[in-house]
Amino acid sequence: MADIAAQVSASLDALTREFDIIAHNLANVSTVGYKRRCNVFTKALTAQTEMSYNEGGEAATSEGVFDFSQGHLVETGRKLDLALQGKGFFVIETPDGPLYTRHGIFETNQNGQIVDLSGRMVAGMAGPLAVPAQVSPFELHVDDGGRLSARGAVIGQFRVVEFPDQEDQLVAAGNSCFRAPQDVVPVDATSPVVRQGYQEASNVTLVDELVDMIVVSRLYEANMKLVSKKGDTTQSLLNVAMG
Repeated sequence: MADIAAQVSASLDALTREFDIIAHNLANVSTVGYKRRCNVFTKALTAQTEMSYNEGGEAATSEGVFDFSQGHLVETGRKLDLALQGKGFFVIETPDGPLYTRHGIFETNQNGQIVDLSGRMVAGMAGPLAVPAQVSPFELHVDDGGRLSARGAVIGQFRVVEFPDQEDQLVAAGNSCFRAPQDVVPVDATSPVVRQGYQEASNVTLVDELVDMIVVSRLYEANMKLVSKKGDTTQSLLNVAMG
């Protein structure tokens, strides 16, 4: 009895975490560069019975991972809106170390340096990227390889990196950014594809998330009914024992 109760408790915890993940995805359905959170539990839903565990089996668990699949590209025409097609991340420099993002909405600060919307430096292959004072943002051109130029002169090149096992190595750092563990070193992308004047949309699919939410809600309800049923059985046994 205790083992079953422990399994049900673990399953309820997993379902609660799953619900929170789905809600987070739905909240970011319109966030540029957002990568949906998913987890092992979601992938296993179709293999489960109406309850989230099998008698004598293991409780369902919830372990968060990210779906790094490509979001569709939305044309904006803005010169410093950059989207990556295929693998890769832009590098954002911070006092706490580099962050990695697909959120390629950039701007220039008062010193002409290219920064993200939080004012943090965007890394170039040879250091920070700075636009000369006499160059207007409307004159900037970024080619498919990430080279930044204006008036026929190359200013620099955006640094784009890749991770061999990004699903297992990257952790969320907020604002569609990720952080890598200290022992994980990215490699420079050999053939990055940068699209100027585009934003990469969130890869969250609204309908899929709503379907998952319904399934999770039903599984949670089924587990709660099981808890109630086990409670009634225990009370009946106690009544018999006490005469």
